[in-house]
Amino acid sequence: MSPFRAAEAGAALLLALLLLLLTACGSRLPERAFETRPTANPSGGEPLRVGIVTSVTSPVGGQAFTGTRDGARAYFDALNARGGLDGRRIEVETCDDGGSGVGNNACVHRLIDERRVFALVATTALNYAGAPLVARAGVPDVGGQPLTPAYDTYPHLYGIYGSSAPRTGKEPGWGGVLYGGTEVYRWFAKERGARTAGVVSYNQAASAAYARLVTRGLRAEGYRVVEEQVDFALPNFRAVAADLRAQHVDVLFDAMDTHGNVRLCEAMETLGVRVDAKVTNVQNWSSSVARDYARAPGCRDALWVTGSSRNHQDTGHPAVREFRAAMGDRPLSQWQLEGWAAAMWFTDAARSCLADGGLTRACVETYLNRPEAYTARGLLLPVRYEHLARPPATRNTCLSVARWQDGRGWVSQGEMTKNCATVPQLGYRP
Repeated sequence: MSPFRAAEAGAALLLALLLLLLTACGSRLPERAFETRPTANPSGGEPLRVGIVTSVTSPVGGQAFTGTRDGARAYFDALNARGGLDGRRIEVETCDDGGSGVGNNACVHRLIDERRVFALVATTALNYAGAPLVARAGVPDVGGQPLTPAYDTYPHLYGIYGSSAPRTGKEPGWGGVLYGGTEVYRWFAKERGARTAGVVSYNQAASAAYARLVTRGLRAEGYRVVEEQVDFALPNFRAVAADLRAQHVDVLFDAMDTHGNVRLCEAMETLGVRVDAKVTNVQNWSSSVARDYARAPGCRDALWVTGSSRNHQDTGHPAVREFRAAMGDRPLSQWQLEGWAAAMWFTDAARSCLADGGLTRACVETYLNRPEAYTARGLLLPVRYEHLARPPATRNTCLSVARWQDGRGWVSQGEMTKNCATVPQLGYRP
């Protein structure tokens, strides 16, 4: 996969979260700052302690960020049930940073300085203010969600999608510029024959900036682009829906939060507006679609999602079946699967060190920085860290694509390792 596409996806996710935060009054600290997950006595030596930082009680809501944490926990629980890591149990310590920079710094201090965790795993932080502290401490952070540019900025941080940036700790990417590919737009043009794309945004700086990036990518792939903007406080989605119909839009992208997307879909439903594809991102790749879009069945039937990991409903794949068995009857999401993959990545790195004579942080990072790409048994598109001095102008990238179907859920569209194309890389400042 293209590590730059992860930065583009991260920008979209962060945008949605920032828009939600604009409606909150003041700052909010977590109701319960720290959680400690108890563990039984180890049976093969001292437990290996890892930390998970999650913005659980953020203003966005308690379920927005917990997927990666829950997936990683499930993996470590299953590992411990099989005897742990060469006889050592994995002891998981979680910390809720409340979605604030102050809370995030407190979590980093707590886990690294007080609890002495060996590594962080599957970090999902709305404001990763503690990233410089993690980097200075030399603690590997494995498989975090890139909601901020931290994973393209600091050494010792390894986001779940990889990176090719120098990561010197000074500024994101290359001179403060990150890069995103156009593979999503290329796929819908090639596979669905899409030619006219709608891009809907708020009249808010972050939303408008991301919409411009999407528009650039679409035009680079030859689309006619219909740009729509609504007032953030008083959006008129009916007018947008009517214009989408008048402009004969066949694929729809956005720079809005989930609430805005649902309201747009409901307006489209009211006016009978149909598009071939309403494209969303990995954060919304969950089983909650039926509930969220209950009043917009036509729009729900047009929902597509793209990402860089294997569909959590792809039960034909053995690694997916193992993940689903460990999750039990819980509602599933793509972020849970990626949290599971992050825990697997750390475990595979640690196991390689034990086989080579000794478990150290330096050894774990040697594994993470190796030239061979990591795929988590086929759950991820190839992840690697390259540290390129200059960003490439083009990149061969692959794409995981799924479509929602009532009664079936998310249905994969082709094999993700074959949904590939060489596409241009477009720069933007986060």
